[in-house]
Amino acid sequence: MERRQHYDSILDRSKRITWQDDCYMDLQSTCSASSHAEAEDLSWLKKHQIGLQSFVTPPFLGEMLNYLRKVDMLTSAEESSIKEAGPVQDQVNMLTSVVAGKEGQCSDALQGFVESSESPIAQLIINHHAMVKKHKEVLLQRYEQYRDRDSVSCPKLNISSRNLLQVEGLSDLQQKEHDLMQVGVARGGKRNHLRQLAIAKLFQPLTRVSLPPRVSLTVGVAGIGKTTWVRHFIRQWSQGSICTDVHFVLAFTFCELNSLEKLSAERLVKLKYPHLAEPSVVLSGACRTLLILDGLDEFHSALNFSDAAPCNDPKKEVSTADLITNIIRGNLLPDVTVWVTSRPGVASLIPGGLVDRVTEIPGFSPADIQIFLNHHFSENDFASKIWEHLESHKILMVMCYIPCICWMTADTLLYIMQSGTQESLPRTCTELYAHFCSMKAEVGEPRGREPIKMEQLHGSNRKLLGNIGRLAFYGLLKHKYTFSEQDLRAYGIDLLLTQSSLGAGVLIRVESALHTTYRFAHLTLQEFLAATFYHVSSKRAIFDLFSESSMSWPKIGFQNHFRNAFQHSQQAENGHLDVFARFLTGLLCPTAIKPLSGLLAVGKDDGSQKAWAAGFLQGLLASGNAVVSLREVNLAYCLQELQHTELLRSVEEDLRQGSLAGKLTRPHCIVLGFLLHVSPECSEQTNLTGCLNYTTVKSVLPQLLYCSHLRLENNKLKDDVMELLGSLLSAKDCHIQKLSLVDNAISNKGAKALSRALLVNRTLMSLNLRNNNIGSKGAKFLAEALKNNQALISINLQNNTIEEDGAQALAEVLQCNRKLMSLNLRKNAVKAGGAKRIAEALKTNQTLNKLILCSNQLGDKGTVALAEALTVNQTLLSLQLQSNSISNRGMTALTKALRVNRGLKSLNLRENSIGVEGAKNMAQALYENNSLQDLDLTANLLHDEGVQAIAGAIKFNQGLTSLHLQWNFIKSTATKALAHALLSNGTMKLLDLQENAIGNDGVVSLAEALKVNKSLQTLCLQGVSAGMTGAIAMAEALMTNQTLQTLDLRGNAVGMQGAKALANALKRNRSLKSLNLQENSFGMDGAIFIATALKGNHELTYINLQGNGIGESGAKVISDAITASAPGCVVDI
Repeated sequence: MERRQHYDSILDRSKRITWQDDCYMDLQSTCSASSHAEAEDLSWLKKHQIGLQSFVTPPFLGEMLNYLRKVDMLTSAEESSIKEAGPVQDQVNMLTSVVAGKEGQCSDALQGFVESSESPIAQLIINHHAMVKKHKEVLLQRYEQYRDRDSVSCPKLNISSRNLLQVEGLSDLQQKEHDLMQVGVARGGKRNHLRQLAIAKLFQPLTRVSLPPRVSLTVGVAGIGKTTWVRHFIRQWSQGSICTDVHFVLAFTFCELNSLEKLSAERLVKLKYPHLAEPSVVLSGACRTLLILDGLDEFHSALNFSDAAPCNDPKKEVSTADLITNIIRGNLLPDVTVWVTSRPGVASLIPGGLVDRVTEIPGFSPADIQIFLNHHFSENDFASKIWEHLESHKILMVMCYIPCICWMTADTLLYIMQSGTQESLPRTCTELYAHFCSMKAEVGEPRGREPIKMEQLHGSNRKLLGNIGRLAFYGLLKHKYTFSEQDLRAYGIDLLLTQSSLGAGVLIRVESALHTTYRFAHLTLQEFLAATFYHVSSKRAIFDLFSESSMSWPKIGFQNHFRNAFQHSQQAENGHLDVFARFLTGLLCPTAIKPLSGLLAVGKDDGSQKAWAAGFLQGLLASGNAVVSLREVNLAYCLQELQHTELLRSVEEDLRQGSLAGKLTRPHCIVLGFLLHVSPECSEQTNLTGCLNYTTVKSVLPQLLYCSHLRLENNKLKDDVMELLGSLLSAKDCHIQKLSLVDNAISNKGAKALSRALLVNRTLMSLNLRNNNIGSKGAKFLAEALKNNQALISINLQNNTIEEDGAQALAEVLQCNRKLMSLNLRKNAVKAGGAKRIAEALKTNQTLNKLILCSNQLGDKGTVALAEALTVNQTLLSLQLQSNSISNRGMTALTKALRVNRGLKSLNLRENSIGVEGAKNMAQALYENNSLQDLDLTANLLHDEGVQAIAGAIKFNQGLTSLHLQWNFIKSTATKALAHALLSNGTMKLLDLQENAIGNDGVVSLAEALKVNKSLQTLCLQGVSAGMTGAIAMAEALMTNQTLQTLDLRGNAVGMQGAKALANALKRNRSLKSLNLQENSFGMDGAIFIATALKGNHELTYINLQGNGIGESGAKVISDAITASAPGCVVDI
């Protein structure tokens, strides 16, 4: 009733007497007050314009229009025009424009209607600005305190400059394996095909026609920064920097939810955000609200999406687990946007159909780690020392992918370096964490003293570490990673001691509006401390430690407990005890336990337990299934932590030398799986050439999944292995980007298996099947797959007898595939018909940039067709037509195309039958074409006349950088023409005139050109009949030329005098890096001249003096002399 009276008083102006409060107001002041009232009316409309646009729904708009018509504030024509304005927001804009254009009475009517309405929408229109402002202030106050902790203070690494990775669901690896194993198998890298997504766009639609996601899931391994990203988002939103279309952000952590048993959605909001007086308004569909649920992996209750009782009433109280389940399902708060963060394994419990968008938080790349170290540890060159240590211990480097572990690692290494002791830096994770705990216990103690002794430490530290270790162990068994104060007391932990240097260093106190919890600084620290507890307790326990109560079968003796731990670890499907097992093994190594000698009651160890454990682990390696699993690979990690590395080093050395053939027993296969994660030999590529068969491939197959560049060459692999590899490439977890199967025994059946995989694979970018036997059938299978594959950019089918039918099938691929960039069909018996089909495809294809058709049977007909395609196609960059029986006719067609084509950069016409006429046509094309850079006319029939024509064009051409004219019957006349062209040409970098009888005259003319030319970097003059005169001339040129880097004078007769002249030139020249003087008859004396000259030349990186009659003993003397004078120079002698 009061609302209605208020509304009537606003609407009826006659009752509002502006002057009655002041009897002495004159007429002017009355008019002024009246105008002020109208301005106020309009200001109400302006003030609530955003609220009207944001929250008015079609039904509420209809109510407003009906009322304004009822009180005669709108005409029917105005109402119709508003309704026809389009979307509801446009209708609201039209309404406010109409109201603003009328007298104040219309605005009064609208104001009165809204303020008297009891609809939540009306409340939002009136109060949203104040509500949102207050809410943002509260959030900013709460989360600003974390800003320093969340920031790495390095602009390049702050979240604001980083992106999330959008993924299509979770991989098997993420769902089933330990976080550290996930990082290890990927070597701390990320998948290249993933789309990057800025956090500001996390809740936006990806396309104009798509909808924004309702449920978004962001995953990341422990310590990657999930909570940090959430806090950063909240701060940015509170400051109005991102997601301005979101009206309210309600953030909850699962740690907080653990303290609640039964409640409603509205009560949950009221508990955490008491300043929001009307939670129902915030949770209604009228405004856009974002609900953040951070840290699902820390939730103590299980989410049961199949049996949870449905609930759609935000006022109804249900269990916390059912509340979260119904929110994610959409039964409850269906209009609220939900953002869940979690470690991947637990996130997989949410059915994929309920999640609209999955993103992943990337960790530090090696470059990021360097930036981080340089920014925080630049003093006294500590950054470079820490980096050098990480580089030489890849297992530590890979762990630094996780920012939290990177902090811990760098801090620990710095502490040891600054301690003043001569202790070696930790080489294993166990040593690292032992030093970390020791460091935390020593904070405040003077550095540089003797190693810690038991009696020097405060007794409380030892007791505290023991109790914390027990908490860590039994928490780990229960998958419990956050703890209440009650939990700590239950395990005998004095809460005051959690504030000590050791307690605060390993346990983090987290306070929120709802609850106070504790968690370990990182999951791996919990696992380490759990291992220390088990290590100490197993030496005196008489019952099974995995049973927290004493009611279990007796287990006496360390070895029985150790076996028991590994039995549990091997049986754990999700690998959640893997890292615990590594630490437990590592603690048997004296260097790892030493830093803890004052913190743990470890007693004396004569090394027998370490030796026993090594034998036990090797026994486990030798037994088990034929297929190597990651549980078994973890055994090799344990050997690494134990520092029992003989087998690991042996397999790595065989891998480096390519001598694994016949040695891949089961233990070797397991160790190979381990090396794929950590060995530098596998970082760029995994080379398993000549050492595999069906059995070994099947054994290591699951581990090959995570290689980026896999070489399985020369293994005689047959079609049955291709079935295995097909399953590998089809797996969702596949990381393989390059696969080389060169020199195997693959037929069309094997190609069919690979093609099936290519239909679903999204990572493989390069496939090399050179020298197999897939035939035309196999080519057709692959072609069908390539019509749909959107990842492969390079395929090599050289020497596979695909013939005409195969070439035609691949031509069809070029008509529809928009990813393939390189196609190699060398030596495949492709004839003119196949070339014509490929040429037709090239007329429409816009992605292929490299086409290799060498050693086929294209002839002039096929070449003419390709030339015609080049008049249209402007994207092909490289065309290789070596050995295709091309004559002047084909060359003429190509040169006509080159006059209009501006895309082709490289043209290979080696070993054809192109004569003088063809050369002249090429010359004409080079006058007009300045885009061709590399032209190879080796082994044709150009003769002097043809080369002279080309030389004439080179004077003016400004595009060609490389010209190959080897074996073309060229003599000195044409060489002089080329030399003359070099005087004015400023782009040519390589000139190849090998095996042409240009003689001394030709060499002398080239030498004269080099005195002027400033562009030529490589000159190949092998076997050109040059002698001492030519060598001396070339030496004179090198005195002044400072651009030539490679000079090849093999197979000439420069003699001792020529060598002497060249030696003198080397004393002054500072550009030449490679010099080949093989087989030049200058003997020992000439070699001595060269060796002596290198004392003053430190630019040369390669020199070849073979075949000069130096003799074996002389060769050694010369080689030693050159090595002493120029250590960076490689000598072939």
